[in-house]
Amino acid sequence: MTAVLLTSLFIGLIFSIPIAIAMAGACALVFIVFYGGGSMLQLLAQAMITTADSFPLMAIPFFMLVGTLMSRAGLAEEIINVGDALTGSRPGGLGISTIVACMIFAAISGSGPAVVAALGVILVPAMVERGYDPAYAGSIVAAGATIGPVIPPSIPMIIYSVIAGTSVVSMFAGGVGPGILMGLVLIMVNMYVSKKRGYVGKPRGGGAKWIFGQCWKAKWALFLPIIILGGIYGGVFTPTEAAVVGAVYALLTGIFIYHQLSFKKIYDALVEAALLSCLSMFILGGATTFGRLMTMEKIPQTLAAAMLSISSSPFVVMLMIMGFLLITGMFIDTTSNVVLFTPLFLPIMTQLGYSPVLFGVVMVMNLCMGMITPPVGVNLYVAQGICKAPFDKMIKETIPLVVALLVAILITIIFPEICLWLPKSLGMMV
Repeated sequence: MTAVLLTSLFIGLIFSIPIAIAMAGACALVFIVFYGGGSMLQLLAQAMITTADSFPLMAIPFFMLVGTLMSRAGLAEEIINVGDALTGSRPGGLGISTIVACMIFAAISGSGPAVVAALGVILVPAMVERGYDPAYAGSIVAAGATIGPVIPPSIPMIIYSVIAGTSVVSMFAGGVGPGILMGLVLIMVNMYVSKKRGYVGKPRGGGAKWIFGQCWKAKWALFLPIIILGGIYGGVFTPTEAAVVGAVYALLTGIFIYHQLSFKKIYDALVEAALLSCLSMFILGGATTFGRLMTMEKIPQTLAAAMLSISSSPFVVMLMIMGFLLITGMFIDTTSNVVLFTPLFLPIMTQLGYSPVLFGVVMVMNLCMGMITPPVGVNLYVAQGICKAPFDKMIKETIPLVVALLVAILITIIFPEICLWLPKSLGMMV
């Protein structure tokens, strides 16, 4: 049965069948061949419906809506001005500003492609105008946007929490330190490249008072992540409630403060958020049944025994899993990887003494590499459409950025407190 399940899934992926349909089809085939269909097929249908009937998962469409509204409300330019005010005068200042802006916008949208789309159309032309190579400009935006799913709020972390049975708030708190670390290593690479190529910074318009003034102008944009994250960590509301509050805030701010949200823009934002949410829910439905079948066949236990036969070192096993996920991330999107492999690898990691929160955060960090590595590389494709640079040249420019992000992942694994210090400080279970 295991061979039929995995082979049918693999064949589906080879023929580019959507991952949700491939998983559901593999389960249906197993039910028909080994269980005679009937009530077991009803189980498949019920699982795909009941999986979406989850209060934590209600956060996904609303966080999606926050991102789609904010990208249309004119807040991206305000965030860019803040990043430029903080870092613009240094060598490669606009590149640093890009990464800082990506980190700030990540605390709003939680989606990598959304960050590229919202910030890239403004930042890439600005960098090219200041002498940056177009391929490098697009690559730095694409790499900076990988921070989106790590710094909370994060759609992949919500999905991981539901599958793993961990706290969404703990996962959000655990992503703060690693997300900042990812930004810092990208800034270091950008400064090195900028000094080597002579990418100069933009002189500041003033001192500390001027910087504060730029931040004050963007107060409405900067206040949103404070509301969302402060409310969650302060116990004022749950992540799902925070997503609703964020969506209402983005809507009202875009209409009455920035005057950018027309009826058409709101309609487009709602449609985009709905389509993205439906995709995530459909994947989760197929993955839930697939996970139940894997548990019935004791596939996680078999895989754990195979890995432990190679090495009993928790660190080595973690690196093996991260290497595997790095490869699958090149071919399968982040959400699908999370729902597909969390049931497989989480039991192994907990058996070896790793925290579920640490593994979840590192897993998301790793899978984000797939956003800037072909053939999936969705961030690269979006950025390439903006900068119009040859794709092979963009890949070349991305290599040192990918290496830097992999170093950040390795540091997080070696020093787990980077991830766990905030959840522990807030008294959360890790």
